[in-house]
Amino acid sequence: MGKKLYVGNLSYDVVDSTLEEMFGEFGAVRSAQVIQDRDTGRSKGFGFVEMEDDGAAEQAIRGLNEKDHGGRKLTVNEARPREERSGGGGGGSRGGYGRR
Repeated sequence: MGKKLYVGNLSYDVVDSTLEEMFGEFGAVRSAQVIQDRDTGRSKGFGFVEMEDDGAAEQAIRGLNEKDHGGRKLTVNEARPREERSGGGGGGSRGGYGRR
């Protein structure tokens, strides 16, 4: 089936191909993506890797979680489903300041 993994605490010079190479040691990688800031294009320090099969994903978690890479200890675990974000946050007055 395949599993999506969260990879945190990445050094900012890690790119998609670096992730794919790291996880490729444990099995076939379906996709690897370092998440980047929309405005600056810089890495946010985390990413996601999708492994072809569950066994390879489990081996990657055991082999890379808390492993030092680029002077930082990686966090590798199974990715959780994305939570729905509310589209709210509109305007409106919160207090009575300035009202008569």
